[in-house]
Amino acid sequence: MSHKENKSHEEKASGFKKNDLILVLLVFAAAGIFFSGHLFTSQKSAGVVEIQIDGKVVETLDLQKERAFKINGGTNTVQIENGKVKMAAANCPDQICVHQKAISRNGESIICLPNKIVLKIVDGEEAELDTVTN
Repeated sequence: MSHKENKSHEEKASGFKKNDLILVLLVFAAAGIFFSGHLFTSQKSAGVVEIQIDGKVVETLDLQKERAFKINGGTNTVQIENGKVKMAAANCPDQICVHQKAISRNGESIICLPNKIVLKIVDGEEAELDTVTN
C-alpha cells in the first residue's frame, strides 16, 4: 500500500478531512468578526429622557450626562446615572415612582401620579421583546 493510499484510507476512517477543518475554522473566524463588529456598531448613545409635568414636556435631557436634580418645585428628585434615569425621591405618599427600577429603553416610563410627573425614554436603547403573539 502506498503512502497516498494509506493517508486516503485514514481520512476515510476518521470521516474528517483537512479541508473540513479549514472550513470550520473559517466559519468560526467569520462568526468572531461578525460578533465583534456587532458589538462596536451597536453601542448606541444612551438616549434621552423627556420630563413631563401635568402633561407638558418641560425638559428633555441626555442620559449620558450624570446628574441629580429637583423638579416640580422640589416635589421630586430625578437621578441620571450610567445611562439610566430613576426617580430618586418624591414627596408623594405611596412612593411607587421611587421604588420603580431605573429606565433606559425606548417607551419605558416612570410615573408619579400624585405629582403629575412622567419620565419617558425617547431615542434610547431598543426595547427587549418579552413575548411574541399572533
